[in-house]
Amino acid sequence: MAQNYVAQTKEKNEVWTAVDRYVKEHLVTARDSPYHDALNFAIENQKKEGLPDIAVSTLQGKFLSLQCMILNAKNVLEVGTLGGYSSIWLASSGEEVKVTSVEVEAKNKAVAEKAISNAGLSDRVEVLLGPGIEILPQLRKEVEAGNRPLFDFMFIDADKQNNLNYLNEAVQMCRSRAVIVVDNVVRKGNVSSAEAAKTDERVAGSRKVIEAAGAHPRLQSTVIQTVGEKNYDGFMLCVVK
Repeated sequence: MAQNYVAQTKEKNEVWTAVDRYVKEHLVTARDSPYHDALNFAIENQKKEGLPDIAVSTLQGKFLSLQCMILNAKNVLEVGTLGGYSSIWLASSGEEVKVTSVEVEAKNKAVAEKAISNAGLSDRVEVLLGPGIEILPQLRKEVEAGNRPLFDFMFIDADKQNNLNYLNEAVQMCRSRAVIVVDNVVRKGNVSSAEAAKTDERVAGSRKVIEAAGAHPRLQSTVIQTVGEKNYDGFMLCVVK
């Protein structure tokens, strides 16, 4: 089933953009990562192929990579590949890291695999085609059967309406102390509005996943609001007990 992309209206702020530009100049450099050129290729490739401009920002990608480094993560699950930009960031966190990424759109998968191949990561990044609500239960069964290892880190950045379904599956596939990041849950502040949730299913999905995480016996969670060159939004970070 094709995924309908409905992006948030971009909220540009010169200060946010200037800060991102300054920080990138000093903290995200070719000296810093052997995948610097490959990441730039991934962004340009997805633009050229007409994919929507909804990938994580550069600094958000670096944040994901650092989280994996802190955890010494070896097995990573991503829901929502798009053009492979975040997949490369995740895989860049260590030479032993293996990333399983789930993507619903065949075109996106092809674009991502081109970028992943260009990065020399085809042996460490696997892109599975299909809806997350179908693929994740299959992966969980493989984990339960011992055919896949438990995951150390998960990044959920797909259709917001299914965030809760993804989180419920994710918890069952994680080791203790694994981290789950659910992106774009703040929705420019609209997540605080029950009224907004009545007319925007993405806001409703974000509220459901936050409330469920707060009630989940195996999760400790928080939400961090973010600003930057992309927009005002935020993510939920969960640690599995």
